[in-house]
Amino acid sequence: MKRRAFTMRLKPGGLAEYRRHHDSIWPELVAEIERQGIAQITIFENDPVLFLYSEIRDEEAWDRLWHSEIHDRWGEIMNPLMEFNDEGIVDSTEVREVFHLETGAAAQERAAPGRASGGSDG
Repeated sequence: MKRRAFTMRLKPGGLAEYRRHHDSIWPELVAEIERQGIAQITIFENDPVLFLYSEIRDEEAWDRLWHSEIHDRWGEIMNPLMEFNDEGIVDSTEVREVFHLETGAAAQERAAPGRASGGSDG
């Protein structure tokens, strides 16, 4: 898997609605994300900045998702919450990896039953 990360900016006051939509993400969008080769997505926030981390099968996975019909529909809902740059594109910057460390603890965690997703408090 390849790791890819982005930052995005929310409009002021958009975080609560952004969370609500992601708490009830459409099953058909999840299926499309998987179909395009995106194995994992985690989004962190420091309002108004979002940090998205993903693990993908190949470099084109995100481009395929962004050009899918289901992502276009999702974008219609999310776009009012997002800041845009001068070109009319979501204000997003790819973040380059400078360090990665995976220890044996990571493999133990992946093997543990009952792993759940969602926010954490620390």
